[in-house]
Amino acid sequence: MNSIGSQVHTDQSPQAEAAPHRLYIETVGCQMNVLDSEMVVAALRQRGYDLARSVEQADTILFNTCSVREHAEEKVYANLAKLKKTKMAHPEKIIGVMGCMAQKDQRLVFQRAPYVDLVVGPGQLHRIPDLLDSIRHGAGKQMAVSLGRRDGSQEAIRRSHETFDPLRDPTMRPTPYQAYLRIQIGCDKFCTYCVVPMTRGPEQGRPPREILEEARELARQGCKEITFLGQTVNSYRYREGDRVTRLADLLEMVHEVDGIERLKFVTSYPKDMTRRLLETVRDLPKCSTYLHVPAQSGSDAVLRRMKRGYTVADYYQMMDLIRDVLPEAAVSSDFIVGFCGETEDDFQQTVELVKRCRFKNSFIFKYSVRPGTKAAELMPDDVPDEVKTRRNNELLELQNAISLEENLKFLGRRVEVLVEGPSKMSIKRGETGPVRQMTGRTKCDRIVVWEGNERQAGQLLPILIHDASSHTLFGAVETVETQSVPEVISLRH
Repeated sequence: MNSIGSQVHTDQSPQAEAAPHRLYIETVGCQMNVLDSEMVVAALRQRGYDLARSVEQADTILFNTCSVREHAEEKVYANLAKLKKTKMAHPEKIIGVMGCMAQKDQRLVFQRAPYVDLVVGPGQLHRIPDLLDSIRHGAGKQMAVSLGRRDGSQEAIRRSHETFDPLRDPTMRPTPYQAYLRIQIGCDKFCTYCVVPMTRGPEQGRPPREILEEARELARQGCKEITFLGQTVNSYRYREGDRVTRLADLLEMVHEVDGIERLKFVTSYPKDMTRRLLETVRDLPKCSTYLHVPAQSGSDAVLRRMKRGYTVADYYQMMDLIRDVLPEAAVSSDFIVGFCGETEDDFQQTVELVKRCRFKNSFIFKYSVRPGTKAAELMPDDVPDEVKTRRNNELLELQNAISLEENLKFLGRRVEVLVEGPSKMSIKRGETGPVRQMTGRTKCDRIVVWEGNERQAGQLLPILIHDASSHTLFGAVETVETQSVPEVISLRH
């Protein structure tokens, strides 16, 4: 079994075979995983692979996995279990597990699902084409995972977690007009509940010249909106000689790329939200006025146990800075309810933080123990599940009410929307033909739907808002008649 770290060298030709292999890939988890899947597909297309629409049509089946929550892992293992009969009937099919769960569980994947052929961590995805060739040529099960945080020199550990940007495949994106661009890999924050520092390795900023060239390639492919990705994206820094490049510098560089209309970045860390970065967002017309900055809790005691590295006062100070520099910005957040030792008073402090900050939306999760984290090792999971559920629902209800109140402020206003394509409801209703419900997002990342035409996809359109829910704005494309409406909102929305 091939394992840990070094490159695999084969004599296999990269040319497509006469009968191309058929790949089915399923992705769960964060934007990083979506991007990873795109690049794996791009690499395999270079070897002549075609994409299959189902497991039945495929001879290669890959699951790109997440370890942030237990539910995501168990869903993958359940899907793998369903493939046991398929593997027994078709032993030539190759089944692989890639991503964070693969890095965390490693050989445990083979133990729980003995019919799996391939396990690859997120830092070794570039090896997948060669590893699949090895399996097909009789080498047996293959595993390629990165070094643990204490399993070698700092340099060796970093190298074992490198990604293989910038291989891109526009057909793998939700829309051809929007793309993720990774500027940073790994994380050094070591929050006590989080496995990412172990599964994705040390924090590393990619070289600015690579990022700029990848942005240009995305523009050549027809992309209009780029979202910079990083575990703590606003912590980005890259030193080359005496020069240090930070996120604000990257935004300024990519802002000049012809064809790119919008720039976003996620996910941000509260302590690294600088005035210079916010002023850069304010001053560059292409920058989205949307910031995703997880708070996780409104209690200092819980934040200390989480080892988040900031206090509630620090978070409020950051929010005040955002409102001062970017008063129209939309801010979203993440919260974990029921973390180890969270009291009812701790939770009510989180409620107060949500009320005060009035987030555009929040992603709210019940705490689940993640093996390998400090919380799992040192802290009891002592909040009953029914209490976690109640707190989750209470916070979600509050956030939805705030989101609705904030969205209602858009009634009668016009916003600029990047058209993504037909809406989820249009697809669900089975609508066909060019005239159908369309969807897109504003510069502050609010979802807008309207009755439109498929030919609008990829355009920046002015939409007049006439209704709103907590998650969606409803409108109509502006016409000559509606352009006389007096109440307008800045196109930065």
